[in-house]
Amino acid sequence: MSGMKVKKGDKVVILSGKDKGKHGEITKAMPKDSKVIVAGVNIATRHRKPTQGQPEGGLDRFEAPLHVSKVALEDPKTGKPTRVRFEMHDGKKVRVAVKSGEKIGG
Repeated sequence: MSGMKVKKGDKVVILSGKDKGKHGEITKAMPKDSKVIVAGVNIATRHRKPTQGQPEGGLDRFEAPLHVSKVALEDPKTGKPTRVRFEMHDGKKVRVAVKSGEKIGG
């Protein structure tokens, strides 16, 4: 349950699985489970029976969570995946892209 190096709103690249190489934005981070939900990635489908609330039933498509190890932060300069390190700037702890040395976030 260690602190994740990605958070909501970050642009990430998918490293493995059926969506490998895709880019997306994190819409939800779940640090306790070490999982993230990325917009438009890892789409799962559920077949729903008709109910009173939803009489038509049908297919329910949604973005399923991904383990945080399957995503890497997108380098702000190159758009390629990069690792993250933390540095102190003006007394504040900021995230820095390892490949380009560019600050991540504000």
